[in-house]
Amino acid sequence: MTNNIAGKVVVITGGSSGLGEATAHYLAEKGAKVVLGARRVEKLEKVASEIKKNGGAVEILRTDVTSADDVKALVKKAIDSFGKIDVMVNNAGIMPLAPLSALKVNEWDSMIDVNIKGVLYGIAAALPEFEKQKSGHFINLASVAGLKVSPGGAVYSGTKYAVRAISEGLRQEVGKDIRTTILSPGLIDSELQLGSSDEATSQFVQQVYKDAIPAISIAKAVAYAIEQPADVDINELVIRPTIQEF
Repeated sequence: MTNNIAGKVVVITGGSSGLGEATAHYLAEKGAKVVLGARRVEKLEKVASEIKKNGGAVEILRTDVTSADDVKALVKKAIDSFGKIDVMVNNAGIMPLAPLSALKVNEWDSMIDVNIKGVLYGIAAALPEFEKQKSGHFINLASVAGLKVSPGGAVYSGTKYAVRAISEGLRQEVGKDIRTTILSPGLIDSELQLGSSDEATSQFVQQVYKDAIPAISIAKAVAYAIEQPADVDINELVIRPTIQEF
């Protein structure tokens, strides 16, 4: 099935670290052409340099997913560089957990802007191209928090439930030519665990993340969804450490 990845053009938001970075490396090794967007250009450049060193094809663009224009420019970068876009991985996300009573209103706004609007902007940027090509694949990163709500994670869970709902609605609307995958990670080693400004919550998260599994676990899941034949749509995958209960 590797040939179903080789030559495909894959756009990844949040491509400078964590799940996005691991996925970029893994897909590039399998012959995909990857286009990475993130806010931290120096980290993007480092990832791109490593991919090129290993013979991979990669382009980067500073991208803030809270800007619809930025995400549209990222997709345009893919088309200008490689002539098409085959897969849109809406990966960028943040997880500043805290009890609602902490009233972290600015963090609520940020989660909505990045985790929900960022995915919608990715859809808005790629869908017209997919419809024009009569082919394409959305892979939207949700979370196990989109399956179950835990104390301190009400708003984060709300954003991830939204990603799952939007993705399922998208699947039903786009018809037979465009595939849609919801990918829900559990405890995966990434910078998400560092996002909580609430001290007690942060300490709890750090403890829980001792059970995290490597980001390559998600990269392999992304590859699995992409490499299927065009008439096979992997609609939802949940991946977490065997030890994780929730």
